[in-house]
Amino acid sequence: MRHQLPAGCSIMTQDFALWTEEEAGSGILPQTGIVTFIRTAEGLYEWLVPGAPGNSGRIAVHAVPEGTGLDELAAIAGDCPYALLTGTSGQPCGIVRMSDVRRELALAYRQLKAGFDAALEASEIAITVINEHSEVIAWTADAERMFGIRREDILGKQASDFFPRERLQVLRTLHTGDAVRQMQHQPRQDIHAMINARPIELDGKVIGAVAAEIDITSQIRMNKQLFTMAAKVQHLEREVAKLSPTSDPFAPIKGTSAALKTSVETARKIGSTQATALILGESGVGKELYARAIHDSREKAGAPFIAINCGAIPPSLFESELFGYERGAFSGADPRGKKGKIEMAGGGTLFLDEIGEMPLDMQVKLLRVLQEKKYYAVGGSALKQADCRIVAATNRDLKAMIGENKFREDLYYRLNVVTLDVPPLRHRKSDIYELIQTFLSEFSVAYGRFIEACPSEVVQAMMSYDWPGNVRELRNAVERLVILSSDGELKPEYLPGPVLSAPGSAAPAAPVKEAQAGARLQSMKDEVEKQKILEMLEAEKGNKRAVAKKLDISRATLYNRMKRLGLPL
Repeated sequence: MRHQLPAGCSIMTQDFALWTEEEAGSGILPQTGIVTFIRTAEGLYEWLVPGAPGNSGRIAVHAVPEGTGLDELAAIAGDCPYALLTGTSGQPCGIVRMSDVRRELALAYRQLKAGFDAALEASEIAITVINEHSEVIAWTADAERMFGIRREDILGKQASDFFPRERLQVLRTLHTGDAVRQMQHQPRQDIHAMINARPIELDGKVIGAVAAEIDITSQIRMNKQLFTMAAKVQHLEREVAKLSPTSDPFAPIKGTSAALKTSVETARKIGSTQATALILGESGVGKELYARAIHDSREKAGAPFIAINCGAIPPSLFESELFGYERGAFSGADPRGKKGKIEMAGGGTLFLDEIGEMPLDMQVKLLRVLQEKKYYAVGGSALKQADCRIVAATNRDLKAMIGENKFREDLYYRLNVVTLDVPPLRHRKSDIYELIQTFLSEFSVAYGRFIEACPSEVVQAMMSYDWPGNVRELRNAVERLVILSSDGELKPEYLPGPVLSAPGSAAPAAPVKEAQAGARLQSMKDEVEKQKILEMLEAEKGNKRAVAKKLDISRATLYNRMKRLGLPL
C-alpha cells in the first residue's frame, strides 16, 4: 500500500523511437511495436500515428519531467494516449501510457481508501467527516457508540439533522475555516467531549471538515464530584481552623503581596500586646477581619468579641447600647435592664467599627472609659469596671475631622496608640487570584455549583479593575459569577458592568501567581481523588472492576488514573 502517489517514471517504458522531421519525411515506416515520436523544428513533440497518411497521422504529445506524479499526468489534456518523460538533461527518456496512468490511479485510490477506512476504525476516537454541503461522509464505530447513531442512518445526511446546529463545532469549522485543538464542548446536552477539528482544503478551497472527539462525560462527572469534595474539604478545614486554638488567627487574611504581609506583620505585633489599636482603611478592605485576628491572637479561647458599627446606631440609643441601662432607666426600657456592649465584651475585645461616625457627646464618654476603665450604666449609680480591650476602625480621615470639629482630638490620640493601615485591593492586585479561588471554593459549596477553574479572560478583566469596594466588592462579584454560571462555566459577561468597562480590561493582566495557584488546586484534587479510589478499593477488596463500575468509568480509565496518581496497579 502506498501513501504517496507514485511518479510517472515508476510505470514508464523505453520502447519508443524519436525521429527528426527529415526522418519522418524520408518514407521510412516506423518499426512495428515501437511508439514513434517526431521532434519538430520548434522543439515540440508529436506522436506518429501508425498507418495514418501524411501529417494527418501526427498528434501533439506532452513532454513532462520524469518525476511528475500520476495525478498531474492524469490532468494532461489531449488526444494522445501517451506522454513523454524527460530526464535531467531535458531529453526524452521514456514514455507512459495514459491507460496505465488511469489504472495506477484507480489502484492507488483503492489502497488509500482502504488505509483511510482502517485508520478510522482502529482509532478509539469518534471521528466525523463532512463535505462542503455539510453531509456526513465518514462516521466511525466510536462515533456510533458515543452518540448512539448508526452509520447507515447518518451517512449522506445533514449533520444538523442529528445535532443542534449551534453545538456542532465541525460545522463552525467548515464555515469559518478555523481549526480547534483540545477544546471542550457539548455536542448534546448529555455529552461532554474533547474535540480537535480542522477544515479539509483542496486548491485553497475548503471542501469539508473533520472532527475527532473523545468522550469525557465520565471524567467531567467525576471531576465535579472531586471538586465538590475538595471544596467541602477546604470548607471543613476553615471551620476546623476556627475551632482550633493552635491555628494561625491571621490565616483567613488571604494574600502574599508585600503590602499585605507588612500589614499582617504589624497586626501580629499588636496582637502580642494589650494596647488599644486604630485600624485605618477604605470600606471593604477587611478591617473587622484584622480586628478578629488581633483578638484571637491575644485573648484566651472563648473570650468574647463584640462588634459595634458606630454608623448604624441612632444617636439617641448609642449610650444605652454601649453602657447598658438599669431597670426603669427610661420609658419603654426593658424592666429587667440590659447589659451594654462594654460589659458584654468583658475579658475580650470591643470592636468599634466606623468610629468616625460616633456622636461627639459619646466621644467624651468613651474617652473617660479609655482613660479610667470605668463607666456608669444609663440610670445607674454603681460604677462599673471596663474589662475589655478596644480596637477601633474607620475609613474616614480623622485628622481632617478634628479640624472640622467633628472628632475630638484627645480621643483620637487616646485611640491612636498603635495604628494599622490596611492596604486597598488596588495596591495589592497580585492577591486577587488567590482571593478569587478562595471565594469560588466557598460559593461553589454554598450553591452546589461545579466550577472547574476561572478562565484567564475573566481573571484578566478582574485584574484590570481597581475595586473601589475592595475585597467586599470582589467577593460579591465572585458570588455573582457562581450564581449565573448554571452550566458550570464562568464567562466574562457574568461580571458586573463596571468591571467589564474598566480601562484595559482586555489588556494583559498584571503578573499573578495563577500557575502556582492552579497547580496547588490540582494537587489538592489529585490527593482527594487518590484517597477516594483507595477507600473504594479497600471496600471492594481490591476488585477494580467493581470500583470502575461505581465510578461509572471503564477499567482502562481507572488504570490510567491509578497510574497517574502513583497508586499500585
